[in-house]
Amino acid sequence: MASASTVEIAGGEQRAVFRVLAALSVCHLLNDTMQSLIPAVYPILKTTYHLDFGQIGLITLTSQLTASLLQPLVGLVTDRRPMPYSLSIGMGFTLTGLLVISHAPTYVVVLAAVAFVGIGSSVFHPESSRVARMASGGQHGMAQSLFQVGGNAGTAMGPLLAAFVVLPQGQRSIGWFSAIALLAMMILARVGAWYKAHHVKHAVSKLATRVTEVSKTRASIALSILVALVFSKFFYMASLNTYFIFFLMSKFHLPVRDAQLHLFIFLGAVAAGTFIGGPVGDRMGRKRVIWWSILGPLPFTLMLPYANLFWTAILSVIVGLLLASAFPAIIVYAQELFPGRIGVVSGLFFGLAFGMGGLGAAMLGKLADATSVETVYRVCAFLPAIGLLAAFLPNLERNKI
Repeated sequence: MASASTVEIAGGEQRAVFRVLAALSVCHLLNDTMQSLIPAVYPILKTTYHLDFGQIGLITLTSQLTASLLQPLVGLVTDRRPMPYSLSIGMGFTLTGLLVISHAPTYVVVLAAVAFVGIGSSVFHPESSRVARMASGGQHGMAQSLFQVGGNAGTAMGPLLAAFVVLPQGQRSIGWFSAIALLAMMILARVGAWYKAHHVKHAVSKLATRVTEVSKTRASIALSILVALVFSKFFYMASLNTYFIFFLMSKFHLPVRDAQLHLFIFLGAVAAGTFIGGPVGDRMGRKRVIWWSILGPLPFTLMLPYANLFWTAILSVIVGLLLASAFPAIIVYAQELFPGRIGVVSGLFFGLAFGMGGLGAAMLGKLADATSVETVYRVCAFLPAIGLLAAFLPNLERNKI
C-alpha cells in the first residue's frame, strides 16, 4: 500500500502542467519544421546535385537512421540518469546541421548535415516524451497527443515554407531557419529547469499509480505486434512524406509549388489525427484506437493509386487522419506495458518511427527508379492490412475494452 506522503504527492501531480506541455509542443513544432524542410526541398537538391531517386531516399535514410539508432540509447541512459538540459543541447546539433546544409558544396556534405539534424532529433524525442508524461497529470494520451501534434504541425509547415521561402530564395535560405533552432534552445532550457525541479517528486508519485500487470511473455508478444504496426504505419507514411510530391507531378503534371501545397494539406490532416488519437484513447481505450487507426485506412489506400486529382487529395486526408491517430496510443500503450522504462520505450518507438520511415524511403526510392512512382503506391496500399494483428494485443484497460 502506498504511504500517505506518497498519495499526497501523487494527488498533487494529478493536474496537467499545460504550460510545460505547451512549451514541449511548440518546441516539437519548431524541431519538426526544421526537419521537414529537408524532404520538402528534395526537388532543389535533386537538381543541384544531379541525384536519382535512390540518392534522395539515402538522404532520408541517413537522417532518420541517425535518429532511430540513437534514440533508445538516449532513453536507456536518461532512465538511469536524468539530464534535464540535454534537450537544449540536442537542439544545438539541429542548428549546426541547418547551417551546414545551406552551404553544402557536395552531396556527401549534405548527408553529413542531415545526420546532425538526426542526432538532434534523437535527443529531443525520448526526453520530451518523458517530460510530457511527467506533466500529464494522469492524462497520458492527451499529453502525448499535444506533444506530438506540435511535431505534425511543424512537419506540415515544412512544404509551405519551402514553397514560399526556400524555392524563391534557394538552398542557402535554409540557414535562416537556424534562428528557429536558437529559439527552441532557449525554451527548452526553461523546460529543463522545470524537469530538474520535478523529476524527484515524479519518481515518488509513480509509486501510487496502478498499472495492469502483464507477464513477460505476453508483454514481449505485444511488443512484437506493436513493432509490426509501427512498420505498417511508417512504411506507408514514408511513401507519402517522401514521394507524394513526385507522384502528383508525375501523374497529374502539377508544378512543384502546387504539389507541395497538396503535401501540406496531407500533413495538416496528419496533425489533426495525432491531436485526436490521444484523448480518444484516454476515453475509449488505446487498443481500440490502435485497431481502427491502422486497419481503417486500408480501403482508402487501395483506392488512392487509381483516383483522379480531386479524390487523391480527399483520400490522402482520410488516410492521414486515420494513420496518425495511432501513434500517441501506441506510445502510451507501450509505456504502460513496461512501466519504469519510459525513456527506453519512448526512444524505441520514436526511433522505430524514424527508422522505418528512413528504410521505407530508401527501399521505395529504389522501387520507383526500377518501375515508377505510381507503382510505389499500388504496392504500399496493402500495408494497413497488418493492422489485423492488433486483435492479439492484451487489454490493459479492462473497463474500456
